Amino acid sequence: MSTDKTYLDRLNQVISAGLNLTGGQKGIEKESLRVTESGELAGTPHPIGLGSTLTHPYVTTDFSENLVELITAPFLDLKETLNSLSLIHQEVYRHLDQERLWCTSMPCLMRGEEDIPLARYGDSNVGKMKTTYRRGLGYRYGRIMQTISGVHFNYSVPQSFWSGYKDLLKSDLSSQDFASDQYFALVRNFQRHGWIISYLFGSSPAVCKSFLGRSSKGFLDLHGNTYYGKYSTSLRMSDIGYNNQNQATLRVSTNSIDEYVANLSRAIQTPFPPYERIGVKVDGEYRQLNTNILQIENEFYSFIRPKRSAFSGERPTTALQERGVEYVEVRALDVSPYDPLGVNEQQLRFVEAFLLYCLLSPSPPMDEEEVAMVKYNLGASACCGRAPGLELQRKSGVVKLVDWAREICESVAHIAEAMEASETGYKAAVQTQLEVLEHPRHTPSAKVLQELDEREESFFDFAHRKSREHEDYFRGLPLTLDQQANFERLASESLQQQRDIEASDEISFDEYLARYFNGA
Repeated sequence: MSTDKTYLDRLNQVISAGLNLTGGQKGIEKESLRVTESGELAGTPHPIGLGSTLTHPYVTTDFSENLVELITAPFLDLKETLNSLSLIHQEVYRHLDQERLWCTSMPCLMRGEEDIPLARYGDSNVGKMKTTYRRGLGYRYGRIMQTISGVHFNYSVPQSFWSGYKDLLKSDLSSQDFASDQYFALVRNFQRHGWIISYLFGSSPAVCKSFLGRSSKGFLDLHGNTYYGKYSTSLRMSDIGYNNQNQATLRVSTNSIDEYVANLSRAIQTPFPPYERIGVKVDGEYRQLNTNILQIENEFYSFIRPKRSAFSGERPTTALQERGVEYVEVRALDVSPYDPLGVNEQQLRFVEAFLLYCLLSPSPPMDEEEVAMVKYNLGASACCGRAPGLELQRKSGVVKLVDWAREICESVAHIAEAMEASETGYKAAVQTQLEVLEHPRHTPSAKVLQELDEREESFFDFAHRKSREHEDYFRGLPLTLDQQANFERLASESLQQQRDIEASDEISFDEYLARYFNGA
């Protein structure tokens, strides 16, 4: 196998034209469960000292009141992004009393659905909508599945890149349409090749029995209360996690922005009998926003999303359609138990180079056959990626995972070398993964299982121990007085913003929802 000639030619054109490859903006969203000192889910409300989960720019919650989400602003320098994520962690720990953040994607000590309180966002209509949406997720998919955590990497191609690239490709599209078209090409290639992220960086090969309950088919038993997959890389990305069967029949095309928006919009408007049986407003309480295949766009699960920042109350598809794609959100990364931040610089440098490889490589439209292959490959890599001789599917025929992964990494190495001219770290990031391919025992998933075996630990004991280590790390990094004051100002402002939103509501929640879904 060899690197695609069209890709190399395009990369050489980009280099010759002096187009900027390293100036993309990079942001991180990291989810972590709040747990007690004994490792159980925290039953306390989101700390008031951290401000409003509705309006705080950096600290909010995801599905549950105890599922903290930390959000950095986008930065050109990845080191600044990671430093920002560290500061947010430090601030969170200032407000955690006898609690800590769980350090793995897969949760533990699950006592049942009632143990998972929905996130609360106040009494405004927009706040009620956010909670109602989550209540609907609980009815549709179960609350336990919603406690899985991940790291999302937000990336935008350097703005200065687009005009020169448009000239290279001799495109007649408008600047906005050209960028959107190329972002969707990137997304399709990420779908084709993104299984490699689970293989190289997946770190969730084991899970507490309390998460699976009685559904242990296909898993091995380890140290009493742990199930694991012998060759698993990312159970989070497998069919017990977000890659589940509930949306198996939903097809959302990424062949163009128009098809993508149309497919999502149709799903939001199409009733689904199983959800109709749940009901919408029962005994005066909303169970879900509607009975359609999707309540809103965000319910559609994909391990990469084309995104555009939306205005308050604006639907994401409207923002995409009117202003085009602004960045992509990579949702394929597990929370790493070996990194206090849940992610590390070398890992993200590889992902950034990989995204540019996806952009510059040929990306024809995907038909139904290839969509099925994408789903199979992602599932196979997540559930048993380290199995010797594992084969994946692609248009040219079956191929061994390790051979395809090596081909991808060798192609990414070319772009990493070009990026190195402006910023260091990319070549080393790719070289490290090429070495991992030669020694699968060095993958994070293999390291987790080896550690469980050598220490005779359960998954819970392993995750609990690493969570304590990360807590000690962040508590040992005190914020400066100026940093504390800045976070306190942000918290205070966010609480006032929430009060202002609540005071400004002039219509009922029923009318608010009607206007939202009617596009008013």
